[in-house]
Amino acid sequence: MRVVFLNDVEGVAQAGEIKNVADGYARNFLLPRKLAAAANSSTVQQAESRARALAKEQEKTDEAARAIAATLTKTPIVITARVGEQGRLFGSVTASDIAEAVSARGAGNISHRQVTLGAPIKDVGTYEVPVNLTRNVVATVSVQVAPEGGATPDAPTAEAETSGPEEEVDEEEAPENNEGD
Repeated sequence: MRVVFLNDVEGVAQAGEIKNVADGYARNFLLPRKLAAAANSSTVQQAESRARALAKEQEKTDEAARAIAATLTKTPIVITARVGEQGRLFGSVTASDIAEAVSARGAGNISHRQVTLGAPIKDVGTYEVPVNLTRNVVATVSVQVAPEGGATPDAPTAEAETSGPEEEVDEEEAPENNEGD
């Protein structure tokens, strides 16, 4: 059956598109929910005019999103987290954390679904994360995960370096002295 989509249907079509779909899918899902209408000359003309209007609106939102993307890519987003030994995080930095930081940066209301993060970040470092601002504009944001307090866990303190070897030597010498007496 040939239908005109009145609303976006994820994975199938966008509003204004004309497509051939299975008869049962059209009768049982699309038409009752008013997501599509049967394609005839009047609905095709309405869909074309609506598609032009939606394209103009989409271009305006894309232009605003490009401006936001330019500001987001200039400086990295710094997220601080509690860090254990070897630079591993106690928890992880998730898409929700990144979305919250991007929203706070002035990008509007960004959902965690707009952040494309394959797996949660569990190490300190800098990561490039794509953020879908609109369906046509993707900003690659640099996310820097830093330890709380600014100290790096890998670098031992000066006290630990000097006191560590002395203690080991004392422990080794003590049993030798006891055995010889």
